[in-house]
Amino acid sequence: MAGTSGTRGAAVALTIGLLLLAGTALADDPCLKLVFDRYCLGGDVSPLLQTVPAPTVYRNVADSLALMFPDGDNQLYVLAFAKRIYKVVRAYGVSTQLRFDDTYRLLREKYGPGEDQSQFPEYAETPAARLASIRRGDGRAVHQWQPSPAWRIELSWTRELGISLNYIATELNRARDARIESGL
Repeated sequence: MAGTSGTRGAAVALTIGLLLLAGTALADDPCLKLVFDRYCLGGDVSPLLQTVPAPTVYRNVADSLALMFPDGDNQLYVLAFAKRIYKVVRAYGVSTQLRFDDTYRLLREKYGPGEDQSQFPEYAETPAARLASIRRGDGRAVHQWQPSPAWRIELSWTRELGISLNYIATELNRARDARIESGL
């Protein structure tokens, strides 16, 4: 029986050691949010360069990298700075008021009311006038949620991308913006 308790003690010690190692690995994991069950916001972008299917667009400029993946009728953009994913964007192939309202409703149900950061010209007081201003490029609908200090979500409707859902790593995005502003 003494040998059994010694084996059991060794097994417990080994288990505790493995849990401590796993906890250390999880603490070092830079994944702030798993986006669309595939993209690790804040994580290393390198594994995405070897995915199948490969990104349809690959653009590398200085410390910034942009990858585009097809997503049914939509497009997924994965943007990285200093080899870390700072933004994941789903640009919807069809931009309608119904799509925007449905997505907005789902986000409000999950994250609360959020913050309206929309910008419209003074003449755009009705929903139809706002939609027309978006299509002309004079206006933009933007709603933002910050479920964590480390990341935020933006739902936007602009002329350039149509309706898009953006997951943004706060600090990485700030560092990238600072690098761009400094001209480096």
